Amino acid sequence: MLKASLLSLIFLFFNFFPSNDPWLEFKSHEGAFSISAPGKIKEVIKKAETGLGSLEYHVFIHRNNDPNAENMVYMISYCDYPEHTVHSDSTELLNLFFDASIEESVLSVNGKLAYSSTLDFNGHPGRIWRTDYGNGQGIIRTKAFMKGRRYYSIQTICTLENSMNLSSDKFFNSFRILEKKEKEK
Repeated sequence: MLKASLLSLIFLFFNFFPSNDPWLEFKSHEGAFSISAPGKIKEVIKKAETGLGSLEYHVFIHRNNDPNAENMVYMISYCDYPEHTVHSDSTELLNLFFDASIEESVLSVNGKLAYSSTLDFNGHPGRIWRTDYGNGQGIIRTKAFMKGRRYYSIQTICTLENSMNLSSDKFFNSFRILEKKEKEK
């Protein structure tokens, strides 16, 4: 009886957490992070002229073309802000920055903010939010935070039917900040 119970538990575990998934670890040494995704990640660099000057956004994306996939897009981006602008130590300014970031991300897809909450990512201030778009049929989940002058954003995009999926959680939870190695003397 004990063997049958143990086998049932093992069967349930492998059904909920399959061991043969094709997730790959991706590292960006320049971006100082690592993350796992269900396929290859490609980098795109976008430059934008802003009131703060020219900013360079590094966007890392994995698109899933399988119509049955839990998420259509897995994305990480980062941007380094100029000195004396946005910094993780500037609490009041950072709240305004995150409020504006959330508002702009919702407007950019003509969506609706479903929720927003503060976030502490390993001692770095941030926010987590969900945007519903496409008449509520699409969902963008975002986790963003500041480490010094660097802004990180981690996102998944899925359909309403897949809004609560384990792959999004796995993607978000796999994100790690890499400490830059000191140059050898």
